[in-house]
Amino acid sequence: MKYKKLGTTDLDVSLICLGTMTWGTQNSETDAFEQMDYAVSKGVNFFDTAEIYSVPPTADSYGKTEIMIGNWLAKRKNRDKIILASKVAGPGCDWIRGGENSFDQKKIGEAIDGSLKRLKTDYIDLYQLHWPERSTNYFGKREYSINDDEGDWNSFESILQALEKFIKNGKIRHIGMSNETPFGLSKYIELSKNKNLPRMMSVQNPYNLVNRTYEIGMSEISLREKCGLLVYYPLAAGGLSGKYRNGQMPKNSRMDLFFQGWGRHLNPLAMKAYDEYYKLSKECKITMVQLAQAFVNSRPFVTSNIIGATTMDQLRENIKSVDIELTVEMMDKINLIHNNNPNPSH
Repeated sequence: MKYKKLGTTDLDVSLICLGTMTWGTQNSETDAFEQMDYAVSKGVNFFDTAEIYSVPPTADSYGKTEIMIGNWLAKRKNRDKIILASKVAGPGCDWIRGGENSFDQKKIGEAIDGSLKRLKTDYIDLYQLHWPERSTNYFGKREYSINDDEGDWNSFESILQALEKFIKNGKIRHIGMSNETPFGLSKYIELSKNKNLPRMMSVQNPYNLVNRTYEIGMSEISLREKCGLLVYYPLAAGGLSGKYRNGQMPKNSRMDLFFQGWGRHLNPLAMKAYDEYYKLSKECKITMVQLAQAFVNSRPFVTSNIIGATTMDQLRENIKSVDIELTVEMMDKINLIHNNNPNPSH
């Protein structure tokens, strides 16, 4: 396994981070335990979860994943060996704190205490804002509409002040953000410097062969400010596994079960790109999954690649990707496909 520093902290996180969001819907606790045991045996020391998991998010699925992780930590008694990341939900879920999910000190405190209880721990290593409190584009939304309400978009300083309290009392060690924009990332970093407030150590956004939009604006900030990317959707919600090619829809796959939430990843241009990357993987004598994961792993602005698996075979294949080095020739062919059909799925 390879390791990288998490931001400017002293934490060395594995290049592969174990994603957990299917535990509680598509995966049982027995599955989760098997995945965690195997991942740790292969050098993975970084787990990512969220209060809202498992997905798709509902009142019934809320907190299920954290409970499973907490049960595993209690049984394995290895909390000090795991770098644990979780997230506080943003606005929009009426079953979480009555729908009042603003990032104020009270609401963040309630979220942290709930996660700590479910995770059976007294601290979280990396605590992330799952999506922005302000109105902006995330989860594939396009056509940005500005909201000039000062209270809506300019709460960055108060959010950092709220998080600072929980760093000082030891409930969380470091902070990060998710589904952020260049504007949001730069504002948080600017305020941490100018106001001596806690520094964001990471940003968790989608990134993959068919969605390289992070390279525009975000990647430079990540590198220059040492606030690296924690990649989610490295396989474009399964599209880059090849399992949806040629009109296939595997039973109990994510698209089969929850197409409404993730169907945008199967648009015609994305499907064309999947075919091109499939052909390239065959030419390179590796699997399509290994090609996609190795690409993500190789990017200098990536701190860790959050993999998600519903089967052990998927987990093994994803973790093996750390051993694959892409040649200059392979990267040239990847970039040619990308330039002919840029970012068809985001």
